Amino acid sequence: MAVAMVSCGISTSLKLIEKQPISTPGFFNGSLALNPVQRLHITSKRLALAGNGIIPKASAATAVEDGSSQETAVPMPKVVIDLDSDPEATVVEVTFGDRLGALLDTMNALKNLGLNVVKANVCLDSSGKHNTFAITKASTGRKVDDPELLEAIRLTIINNMMEYHPESSSRLAMGEAFGVFQPYQKIDVDIATHIHVYDDGPERSLLCVETADRPGLIVDLVKIITDINVDVESGEFDTEGLLAKAKFHVSYKGKALIKPLQQVLANSLRYFLRRPTTEDASF
Repeated sequence: MAVAMVSCGISTSLKLIEKQPISTPGFFNGSLALNPVQRLHITSKRLALAGNGIIPKASAATAVEDGSSQETAVPMPKVVIDLDSDPEATVVEVTFGDRLGALLDTMNALKNLGLNVVKANVCLDSSGKHNTFAITKASTGRKVDDPELLEAIRLTIINNMMEYHPESSSRLAMGEAFGVFQPYQKIDVDIATHIHVYDDGPERSLLCVETADRPGLIVDLVKIITDINVDVESGEFDTEGLLAKAKFHVSYKGKALIKPLQQVLANSLRYFLRRPTTEDASF
């Protein structure tokens, strides 16, 4: 499907993430002996417009008698990073209703991270316009599998979305720190966190995590998993508004996780994810 190449009318420079050289051997090998979040820095930016510089806040749709709405509701922003569907490239899908154009600035920002966008497609359905990129490392021509770089891709896309569509920050967790508008609601991390481990054949298990989104989350999840010697083989990471949903294929010494290890993994992730709002004295 062809991409509608619509150049954005606002020119701005993106300086999102200052990334130091990556010392880890890769996403799916061994343990991550680092503190990755400290190496991700986000520069808060504001969209400068002509006139008085005030951007009207987008409000939720108001129902009227005939079933229509007086104002357009802000759609749900979604960013999907998929390492499973394409063996040669990392697939990234960005959706924000029908408001996204060709995302030329986003593709340029990804190139600045040392990446190549080898394919780009646009699909329109009832849920909105889905912009899909197939991404490889410029240095190797292979798919991206390093957690720090995957997180950099995610934050770059989210920053660009908030830059050119400021109203999206009202529905994104990152909007609290870096957006024009504050998120329309807060999420209780204890209630929002759900962790499940399922058998997925004799050689691997499927780990599903849903929690409140925050910067650095991909790196954090992989570090916690590998710190207990569980290997991450592949996965998918979805940002849906204020929530993050991850699916990882995991194994231990080439085998599926036994029930006691599944419980250890779930408990470790649950403790770590809830820790930001949990006092140490409560344990």
